[in-house]
Amino acid sequence: MSFPKNFLWGGATAANQYEGGWQEGGRGIAVHDLMTDGTKDEPRRIYCQNDQGDEVTIQQGECIPFGYRGILKEGYYYPSHQATDFYHHYKEDIALMSEMGFKTYRLSISWTRIFPNGDDEEPNEEGLRFYDQVINELRKYNIEPLVTILHFDMPLHLATKYGGWKDRRLIDFYLRFARTLFERWKDKVTYWITVNEINVLGGYWTLGLASNHRKTGTHSNQGETPLEDAGIKLQSIHYMLVASALANKMARKINPNFMLGTMCALSGIYPATCHPDDVFGAYEFRRKALLYSDVTMRGYYPNYAQAIFDEYNFHLEMEPEDEKILRENTSDYLAFSYYRTTAFDRNSPNTTTTGGQQASPNPYLKKTPWGWPIDPEGLRFVLNELYDRYQKPLFIVENGMGNIDVVEEDGSIHDDYRIAYLRDHIKEMKKAVEIDHVNLLGYTTWGCIDIVSAGTGEMKKRYGFVYVDLDDKGNGSLKRMKKDSFYWYKKVIESNGEILE
Repeated sequence: MSFPKNFLWGGATAANQYEGGWQEGGRGIAVHDLMTDGTKDEPRRIYCQNDQGDEVTIQQGECIPFGYRGILKEGYYYPSHQATDFYHHYKEDIALMSEMGFKTYRLSISWTRIFPNGDDEEPNEEGLRFYDQVINELRKYNIEPLVTILHFDMPLHLATKYGGWKDRRLIDFYLRFARTLFERWKDKVTYWITVNEINVLGGYWTLGLASNHRKTGTHSNQGETPLEDAGIKLQSIHYMLVASALANKMARKINPNFMLGTMCALSGIYPATCHPDDVFGAYEFRRKALLYSDVTMRGYYPNYAQAIFDEYNFHLEMEPEDEKILRENTSDYLAFSYYRTTAFDRNSPNTTTTGGQQASPNPYLKKTPWGWPIDPEGLRFVLNELYDRYQKPLFIVENGMGNIDVVEEDGSIHDDYRIAYLRDHIKEMKKAVEIDHVNLLGYTTWGCIDIVSAGTGEMKKRYGFVYVDLDDKGNGSLKRMKKDSFYWYKKVIESNGEILE
């Protein structure tokens, strides 16, 4: 066996890191539009002010004090406003994707470009027309659109009025958004992802800035203790799981031929040693990630879910119909991100995570400049783990390494480190398909054209095959330049994964 002839090679981006055009075409304000830039050592910030002019600064994951609102502050750079400007460069960028031979491109839809406030009754037609043009351009080059409906995105209005996903009413707002997309592109898009990395609520939780008035007198996206905080997150994810299942149900009525995917962050976890406490600790830690794919792929909360809920002193609130909704509307395939593996060390376990990612470092692995372990063999392990578990098709929709690229005097960009990283991961992916008989639909590398970092807002942390002339403060021509990896990936796709050197 080799990769199937219809294997979907391509790349992936997110609107909030790539699109720009933040106030064009009737787009509303999203919470990430209030986030300043940062570095790998300094978190991004949101500035807030109350009616009396008092100002506070919060970091990602922290809460806005009661009575405060997020503001834009002069003298600060907000990376999402321009990002790398796909909004004005989509034809050029899609032509570059075609030149590489992309079979698919994974994009996300900006919620506020379609529903500026999130709870609007009618969609913004100008925003829809922009994505019409993008999808038509992809179709012109025979590139299959892989559409992520919700990718770490939150209209500011939904965050400040409802508290984000903590409020069950967001299910209805999300479904109105999803229905609009399904009906608009029912004949042009086959592959859908309902929610990005549904187990990593941090991307959404950070964006659910203000929630209900608590006894402490604060509007908070966190609980009053770490355990209560975890419980709020678990409840919020439940609402997202229900929303995802209902979106599947809706979509199948609109077009039964849709392929509907769940997407989770599922980088792997190992025991630090063969000590029984490390082995079972790693097993329990992994369950915190697999819990969510278990629900969306199998249709129910597994038996071990209660052990996780007990750990956080959490009681899951469900409506009477929730179990039926989850059971009857599972996903067709599992999409996942894979970047690294970490280890569970009984002497320093991460006991507060609710998403099952980023435990202790693994001393046997090399690291990227941003400290992310590099483990190609772990990808084969995870592919087998997931296919053994679900026996449904898999789709690797994020994989890559952030690194610093240097433009030489002649304009060339020699990124051998990126080629080596991707080559080694594709080799292991190929073993999973050819030797282990894993059913794999496709592979989209992360940030195929340079985007701003979600975690830090930096540009120097680059993932793409195409360099975008932009620095960490938004200065640059936005000129697109091909890296060595551009030509390498073109050969990989042309050979359907047979030429990797």
